Amino acid sequence: MDSPHPYTGRFAPSPTGPLHFGSLVCALGSYLDAVAHGGTWLVRMEDLDPPREEPGAADRILKSLDAHGLHWQGPLEWQSRRHGFYEEVLATLAERDLLYPCRCTRAQIRAAGGHDNSGCRRGKRRDDGSAALRLKSAGGEEIFDDIWQGSQRQHIDDDTILKRKDGLYAYQLAVVADDIDQGISHVVRGADLLDTTGAQQRLFKLLGSQPPQFGHLPLVMGPDNQQKLSKQNHAPAIDDRRASKNLCTALGFLGFHLPAQLSGETPEQILSWAAARWQRRQVDLRNRHLA
Repeated sequence: MDSPHPYTGRFAPSPTGPLHFGSLVCALGSYLDAVAHGGTWLVRMEDLDPPREEPGAADRILKSLDAHGLHWQGPLEWQSRRHGFYEEVLATLAERDLLYPCRCTRAQIRAAGGHDNSGCRRGKRRDDGSAALRLKSAGGEEIFDDIWQGSQRQHIDDDTILKRKDGLYAYQLAVVADDIDQGISHVVRGADLLDTTGAQQRLFKLLGSQPPQFGHLPLVMGPDNQQKLSKQNHAPAIDDRRASKNLCTALGFLGFHLPAQLSGETPEQILSWAAARWQRRQVDLRNRHLA
């Protein structure tokens, strides 16, 4: 569907834990880029993987966003409520012979020299409901200009899994289908997802949609400066009682030079100040630990 706005952005957290500082930086960057360009900012909960979800995490994330003045416009979407829509997208791809069932492991695919040389891709294996569904997408390059990371060329080495063997819908399917359905024009997110972008862009095109403009922000690293701050690495939850201070720290990470008195303002006042001064070229592109 077409977006009613020239810019529609989104923040799409997974409820595998509460919001941490790295997630706040990503949410803040996507929010400011949307507001500064006169756009709309949406929130979508990517709750597709129940075994990995933490009870109550989704509510905590939403409360943290609200406490920090990061208020979304438009309805809140939950991927767990959109399974019928994902099935419709899969059916569309199947009608065009772009899907096939596959039980291969990565080792088996490497040993076969790729899916072109394996029986499943050539339709020699039947789907009994226990196989993953893969998209016939491997081969060639996807080229795009990232807002912050510059010109990118990504070779598509693998056929993307769109539905897992356990029956859960894959991230790559849901994120692209939802971005199309919500009219997302700009995807601003962390640089850890840069490598997934080529495969997503390929799927956008196969679904007959113009890919959004991608922008990948720098990562907040853990104390060892080797791994990004993440829920998997037990990053501490942000303290909602210190929302103004958290925002100021996140703005500093993104490259803002803040007046000392700003930390005493409300989150709404801080966000208004930052949106009026947001310039993409000012973003500090270094992945780094925030001491």
